[in-house]
Formats: sequence, C-alpha cells, structure tokens
Amino acid sequence: MTGFARLHALLVDDDSLAQVCRDLPESACRAQPHNYGVNVVSLSLTRVGEGLADPKLVLAWLLDAIGTPAWALGLLVPVRESLAMLPQLVISARIRRLAIRRTVYVFGCIVQGVAIIGFGLMGWFAQMFSGALVGIVAITLIAIFALGRSLCSISFKDLLGKTVDKGRRGSISGTAGTIAAIATLLLAISYSIGWIPLTIPVVAGMVVLGGICWLLAAFVFGLIREEPGATTGDINGLAAVIAQLGLLRSDAQLRRLIVTRTLLLSTALAPPFYIALSGDSAASGLGTLGTFMIAASAASLCSTYIWGRFSDRSSRLVLILAATLAALGNAAAAFAALIMPTMLEESSLLPALLFVLMIAHQGVRLGRSVHVVDMADRDNRATYTALSNSIVGLVLLAGGVFGVIAQWLGIGVVLAIFTSMAALAIVAAAGLNDVQAT
Repeated sequence: MTGFARLHALLVDDDSLAQVCRDLPESACRAQPHNYGVNVVSLSLTRVGEGLADPKLVLAWLLDAIGTPAWALGLLVPVRESLAMLPQLVISARIRRLAIRRTVYVFGCIVQGVAIIGFGLMGWFAQMFSGALVGIVAITLIAIFALGRSLCSISFKDLLGKTVDKGRRGSISGTAGTIAAIATLLLAISYSIGWIPLTIPVVAGMVVLGGICWLLAAFVFGLIREEPGATTGDINGLAAVIAQLGLLRSDAQLRRLIVTRTLLLSTALAPPFYIALSGDSAASGLGTLGTFMIAASAASLCSTYIWGRFSDRSSRLVLILAATLAALGNAAAAFAALIMPTMLEESSLLPALLFVLMIAHQGVRLGRSVHVVDMADRDNRATYTALSNSIVGLVLLAGGVFGVIAQWLGIGVVLAIFTSMAALAIVAAAGLNDVQAT
C-alpha cells in the first residue's frame, strides 16, 4: 500500500481494498485509494498557498504597504475572481478534446505558482519603481494567476469525478481546507502577537512561499492515475458558448444551482465591509486585521472537514444551512450598523460575526462544488462547471456596485442587502434535488 493509499485508509472509514464504486469504472475504482491521497495532498498545498497569499488580506496589505495606488487595490479581488471564472466556457470545450486531463491542472498550478512568486518578488523590489508601475504589474500578475486558477477549477472537478467515487469527494476538500486553516491560523497568530514581524520583506517572503506551494502541488498531482475520458462532442469559440448556454433552458436544476450560487456571493463579498465597518479599513491596519485573520482561519479550521463530510451526504442541505448562517450573521451586523451603532464599539463583535460568516462561506464553497460534480455525469461535468462558473463570474463583475451603495447609503444598507440575498438563497437551495441520494 502506497503512502497515498494509507492516507485514504486513514481518512475514509471503510475498507479501501473491498470497496464498491457507484460512479467509477472498475479500473478507476482500484486506483481510488492512491488517487484519493494524491488529491488530498495536492489540494492541501494549493489551499495553504491561498492562505499565505490571500488577495483580500495579504496581497492587499502588501500593495498598500508599498504605496500602490488605490485603483489597484480596488481591482485586485474583482480581477482575480472574474478572470478565474469567465474563460471557462471556452476552456471546457478545449479540455474535452483531451483524453488525459491532469496536464491541464498541473499547468494551471504552475501558472499560479509563478504568478504568486512574481508578486512576492515585486514586493521586495517595489521601491525601485513608481507606484503606478507597481500597480500595473500587480494587476497583470493577478490576472495571470486568475487564468491559471481557471484552468485548475475547470479541470479539477472533472478529474475529481474521474478518480474519486461519489460519497468521498467532499471529504477531500474538507480535509485540505482543515490543513490549510491550521497553517493560516498559525500565521495569523504569529503576526498578531509579534512572533513574525509584519514588515514588507517578511510578508513578501511568505507570499513567495505560497507560490512555491502551488509548484509542489503541481508535482504531486502529476502522480495521479487517470483513466482516459470522453473526447467526443467538442466545439469551440462562440459556438461553444451558445451551445452550452442552451443548458440553461433544458436543465432546471442547473438554473436553480446557478441562482443559489449567485445569491450566496454575499458570503464572499461581505467580509471587506465588516473590516470597513470596524473602522480599520486600511489594509495596513494591524490590530483589527490580525483579529479578523484569526477569525477567518478559525472558522475554516472548525468547519471545512465537517462541511465536506456533510456534503457527501447532502450538498443540498449544506447549502441551505450555510445560507441560513450567512443570513443570521449579516442580519446581526446590519442591525448593529443601522439600529445600534454603539454595539460596534465592542471590539470582539465584528470578528465574531465574521467567524459565523466564514463558516457559512466554507459551507457554500464545499456544498456547491460537491453538488455540481454529483449532479452531473462523466460526460458533462466540465461543461456544467464551466457554465456555472462563467455566469457567476459575470455577476461578480458587477460586484463593485456594492461599494457605490456603501458610499451613498452606508455599509449597514449593503449588509441588509446581503442578508436578503442569503435569505432568498435558502429558498432557492431548498428546491435543489438531493443528488447524493440518487
């Protein structure tokens, strides 16, 4: 038994040598213990890299500290999120031509790793260039990173469906998220209490280390044992977009899942407004920022594995529960901002609410990922993933409107809108099929 197979035996409570697969051919079923371990280790490395180079916190802090213009800070997250999703409609058609698709994921990891290492190196040498030039380089690097992320996103779900059976996929993401949360939490605590100095060279070095994690993930994933997949029916360009958009008319469950995901974007968009509401909106603010980092890491640590295992039983219920938590957290924050602003003087309130919100966000990430894989079959997983991600990416481009609303009407109004979105997501998710029971 290989080390990867031993990891499968440790994390999955069944006899890996006498398993019966519901969704894999016999040859892929035999290789599942090895592939399960490869998926866990590789995904854990990418999640640790995300923690070391979190765009919403770490990269924004670094750009602010080196004097990058505000426009670059404002573009950082939208460029990363939208470019990671929008290209997937066309990419999925090209990936479908490949019988063996692990090379796509490996290449995507390498692209992400190189871009993040470049971001860290830019932090070290930024003083040699003007702020505007640093901003242009930063946004270019994050765009390259996002394109690599797009390759990984569309290929990983397809590969996960080909190498790991239904009922075990959620635990992979849950385990990887837990490992990454431990690493990120230790880093946040070290920053907060001064064990690791919060200086530009040190933070830039941690970003470089995050990029190296992606390169290691690429090497590990190259060891996966992949069965050839279907290559028929591939189309390209505008024809691919038009043909795949037709699924929105024919598949009511896919439409409902996309609506649910769109409404649950509130869990991803709300955290910056929590930080702004605390009065510590500057990325270089150290006190409250450290507390928020700890809250986010602790939420991931205590929830990802549980959400992952729960998703293997019912991803539909995971999305309902996550939407409920998001509605409660945002409602409390909106109430404090609009009705009782004196509550915000309590320094632990907003980090505590962020903790609840980030638990919800982890449930959203794991629940929708497992749901789209399990609702599809081996022939259309890549298409379903690409279509849903591309549409959500388009919606994200309009996410900047919430900043305008906050400036005109206040942060409390934005949080009230997010509360309504999460409440509507409960209703939308309730209409999803329980795909794990099929």
